[in-house]
Amino acid sequence: MSRGALLGLALAALGGCVSARAPVLSDPFSRDPGAPLAVYSIDYWHAMIETSTTMEFVPREFATPAVDPVSGRVVVGTRDGVLRSVTIDGKVRWAMPTPAPFFAGVLIRDGVVYSPGGDGVLRALKADTGAVLWTYDCGEELVTVPVLAEGRVLVASQSATLYALDAADGKWAWQYRRTPPAGFILRGASTPVVRDGVVYLGFSDGHAAALDAKTGGAIWDRVLSTGTQFIDVSSTPGFDAAGHLIVASYKDGLFALDPKTGDTVWQSSATGLAYVLVRGSVIFAAGEDRIGAYGAETGKSIWVTTLPDRAGQQPAFASGLLLVPTGRALLFIEPVSGKILRRFDPGKGVTATPGVYGPDALVLSNLGFVYGLHVSQPGAL
Repeated sequence: MSRGALLGLALAALGGCVSARAPVLSDPFSRDPGAPLAVYSIDYWHAMIETSTTMEFVPREFATPAVDPVSGRVVVGTRDGVLRSVTIDGKVRWAMPTPAPFFAGVLIRDGVVYSPGGDGVLRALKADTGAVLWTYDCGEELVTVPVLAEGRVLVASQSATLYALDAADGKWAWQYRRTPPAGFILRGASTPVVRDGVVYLGFSDGHAAALDAKTGGAIWDRVLSTGTQFIDVSSTPGFDAAGHLIVASYKDGLFALDPKTGDTVWQSSATGLAYVLVRGSVIFAAGEDRIGAYGAETGKSIWVTTLPDRAGQQPAFASGLLLVPTGRALLFIEPVSGKILRRFDPGKGVTATPGVYGPDALVLSNLGFVYGLHVSQPGAL
């Protein structure tokens, strides 16, 4: 049977979502033969989108699925503009339609879902029922997972603005705006990271900044890249074992910064990188055609793996393995050597970063299916 026919049967069978949690121990759509050293099993899967509402050359889903820790339900927004809360057996408990596609996942905290909308509206909803608690219209496409700090919800827009709203009622507290460059910029924005009352993030105009979480005042603001296009510092910052702030400039490489002053500790020449994930003394960075590992002490390259598909997106860690979405597939990569162990392509690939919960990863495919994967070290399944 052809892959297209198999996919058609799967869509027909799963259009109403599965009715029970049925383990599937191999990738149902992969052309590759089953590997003797498997690194994942599929615990469940079900469709989120019934029909596409737009003409698409290549479908893309960008939002990371999240789990409500109280109910165990999956909450995710999709390109049809609908935010859904779905049980493990595929039943939609509530749905919130919005007028634009979602480009970032939600934050769930203390029974509240904070949802950044592609329509520019940040919504706070009851996780149990989906009832709206408050909304705030930022007027700009929101593209990062919200972050809670000092009683505020922080979210960044595609237009290089960080918004801070009171978590209790959604009232505007402060915002910090940069001006995007005149030329081309990358899709997405730097998700803020908060440490000791300070907000760290980058911007599409080549700047990185540290802000007071209470007031939004700049503690420091540094220029890392100059020019008119693709000077983005769009990576989510990370901290290495020595406490240095690690960010990536697409044009000018990796930077280690002093978090107190913003001064450069070191800079690498590894250009074309847009995403970083820091683990102790190792920096994993993905970009236009590769993913690599770099030593946090000097930025020296440890290994670089050329990606066989599209550009690497924000990686995640699960069970000691790197999970790297590339648009065409989700890659499972061994972090010591950079070897690609397996690829998961459930039809049209995976663009969204998986949501990781211990050894389990929630994966939203570009066709709008949510998969629950159990990730294990090779040979352990």
